[in-house]
Amino acid sequence: MNRAAGEPQRRWRMSKVGFIGLGIMGGPMAANLVKAGHEVTGYNRSQPKIDQLVADGGKGASSVAEAVSGAEIVFTMLPDSPDVEQVVLGEDGVLAHAEPGALLIDCSTIRPDVSLRVAEAAFEKGVRTLDAPVSGGEPKAIDGTLSIMIGGAREDVDTAWGVLDAVGATIVHVGPAGAGQTVKAANQLMVAGHIGLLAEALVFLERHGVDTEAGLQVLGGGLAGSAVLDAKGAKMREREFAPGFRLELHHKDLGIVQSAAREAGLSIPLGSLVSQLVAAAVAQGGGQLDHSGLLKQITQLNARS
Repeated sequence: MNRAAGEPQRRWRMSKVGFIGLGIMGGPMAANLVKAGHEVTGYNRSQPKIDQLVADGGKGASSVAEAVSGAEIVFTMLPDSPDVEQVVLGEDGVLAHAEPGALLIDCSTIRPDVSLRVAEAAFEKGVRTLDAPVSGGEPKAIDGTLSIMIGGAREDVDTAWGVLDAVGATIVHVGPAGAGQTVKAANQLMVAGHIGLLAEALVFLERHGVDTEAGLQVLGGGLAGSAVLDAKGAKMREREFAPGFRLELHHKDLGIVQSAAREAGLSIPLGSLVSQLVAAAVAQGGGQLDHSGLLKQITQLNARS
């Protein structure tokens, strides 16, 4: 377990948790909180996801208000910035029903400026907040070994450790409110770049008639090795693109990167190129594929007539 600097191993007390957003990532995270002994009440727009949490030992809610009622800690895991704004800041949202002193942990990947706006609105309501986006995809959500980058006040991070410990293996406080989302944007930039280069390497090896299984094995053992190659290489070789993290969501995340880069006056030429490739893949109907489905776009660029 990698923890923030100086963070000791502790015995955590169990908490009453509200969890909103039980999708590919949120569902397994909520289930792991249940396994760790926390009392978890979950809400999702689709009933089957709620039913799955109940089957895993949690409780189901019929609304955001019901999920949040009485909760000491509230998690949100939602697709995009507008979803977080609606669910948290809306008239019948989290802040309208959260208990004073409750801690809101937003694990969604959204714009840093939206995280700051949520933090300011929550402060006015007496609710503490952390932006705590995660990385690792569905497999690490299932086994509870996500990487979590946290923005917010140190004392609130200390409060959150008891629940984050159930869902993550690398948990790092990276700065004040909004910093977690900034680090997540950098993460998504690097992951997309790695996937794009892995796709190009596969096409390169295939065109030259090389055994790609052997080729990727040796690449993985050298400086070219990466977590992306380990997690995605074999499935990309087999053209298996069942979504662990959908390409359309990575497209959204790269939009966050581009926007934040412009605001900071930065040029990110490699990031801009991979963003365009991802955008093209989504525009051509690949949005529901795993983000490793970017390989299809690279393959198409190299198709022979």
